Amino acid sequence: MSVGPDNIPARVLRECAEQLADVFIDIFNISLSSAIVPTCLKTTTIIPMPKKSTVSCLHDYCPIALTPIVIKCIERLIMRYIKTQLPTSLDPLQFACCPNHSTNDAITTILHLSLTHLDNMDSFVQMLFIDFSSAFNAIIPQHLIENLSLLGLNTSLCNWILDFLTGRPQSVRIMNSISSTTTLSTGAPQSCVLSPLLFTLLTHNCAAMQFELHHQVHR
Repeated sequence: MSVGPDNIPARVLRECAEQLADVFIDIFNISLSSAIVPTCLKTTTIIPMPKKSTVSCLHDYCPIALTPIVIKCIERLIMRYIKTQLPTSLDPLQFACCPNHSTNDAITTILHLSLTHLDNMDSFVQMLFIDFSSAFNAIIPQHLIENLSLLGLNTSLCNWILDFLTGRPQSVRIMNSISSTTTLSTGAPQSCVLSPLLFTLLTHNCAAMQFELHHQVHR
């Protein structure tokens, strides 16, 4: 696992877990109860990684975010808690950023639904494909929090997530060169533990609906 901006490797936490456990419990509890994430824990270093073997423009890079190991620990705890609080009515046709789901599952499902429908006489299928470019960067924290509240997550946790996603100091590192720091209050960092789940919950209200279609044939 790559070292984050704090330069603390995961090995330190593993080998000193017994000595550090009580300290981190206090830090985590204070952070959650106050809904404040210390700035040092949400500082991010961006590493541009090529998406393809031949790079010709900036769009050919994927911005991988390196964050402190400590914040990843609390993110995992929060992710587990969120999953226990979610309603069972989440869209079953959501395949993105879900465990044990993949693009192949989405393709198989849509082909099955389409071919089954086309077995009916005088039927047809129309599809609309929308590409979410840089999906995690498109997250607007305030809109996300509204969705989380509607899903029943408590206000304190929603406020913690809002603080986690806003006021994030970020710099870019290429080889041994580091850019100046800028502060972001939109989007969710690539490679953060919570980012896939938060994006899924943001798009929850775009739930799939099936309509029974009645075709009238004019001869």
